[in-house]
Amino acid sequence: MDQKLKLWFTEHQTEDYGITFRVNHVYESEQTEFQRLEMVETDEFGTMLLLDGMVMTTDKDEFVYHEMVAHVPLFTHPNPKHVLVVGGGDGGVIREIMKHPSVEKAVLVDIDGKVIEYSKKYLPNIAGELDNPRVEVIVGDGFMHIAKSENEYDVIMVDSTEPVGPAANLFTKGFYAGISKALKEDGIFVAQTDNPWFTPELIQTVQRDVKEIFPITKLYTANVPTYPSGMWTFTIGSKKYDPEQVSAERFHDIETKYYTPKLHNAAFVLPKFVEDLTK
Repeated sequence: MDQKLKLWFTEHQTEDYGITFRVNHVYESEQTEFQRLEMVETDEFGTMLLLDGMVMTTDKDEFVYHEMVAHVPLFTHPNPKHVLVVGGGDGGVIREIMKHPSVEKAVLVDIDGKVIEYSKKYLPNIAGELDNPRVEVIVGDGFMHIAKSENEYDVIMVDSTEPVGPAANLFTKGFYAGISKALKEDGIFVAQTDNPWFTPELIQTVQRDVKEIFPITKLYTANVPTYPSGMWTFTIGSKKYDPEQVSAERFHDIETKYYTPKLHNAAFVLPKFVEDLTK
């Protein structure tokens, strides 16, 4: 007889659709000051971080999201030295940023210190670079950090949850305007912008708002199995550099599992129904 714990968790990605995992062990389950946090173990995807009942990252597929958030803007910018990550307390984006020798300092600002604490404990392969001397970790409000910054960063990456709870302000036009102010004159930013199957209106709104602020605004995609629909989008806003016009000489060798220079360009080739959301 199978003696495995038969505890199943379902993330309800819409009212009528969800994705279900068998959970073998619950490491942590608590209501933090900001959100419901669970750290669980699954057979299919390994250790998994859940926030407010949504899958944030897993051992098995985390590299897709983190590589595509970090490397697309960092290879687009010719000399990124000062980088900011808003959210991303699991440390995956920071890990990828540290692969770029030009980066002198990366600042991570996450509102929930428990995410950072438990990621270090249970997701060491993801959070391992949070103690790197080139990294400054701030437990605080990313929206307010942006508001207080001016002409400071070469690249800003918004690694947020979906636009609910503490992350709602990170999907507003005012926030994107603040990002523009916080960036240097040739700065670039990228934000995760959910999926085109269930949240097309969100993508349309973000594209419209970012286009009003950044002269170069584009959408790209990646496949993340544990995120709603598997197709995930990212919006990039750039003051000067076109992410589809990166010279071959700018790419340098880094260890990746998903991202490649060829994929960098291919990610901007969108299915027609997704391309229509950018118009």
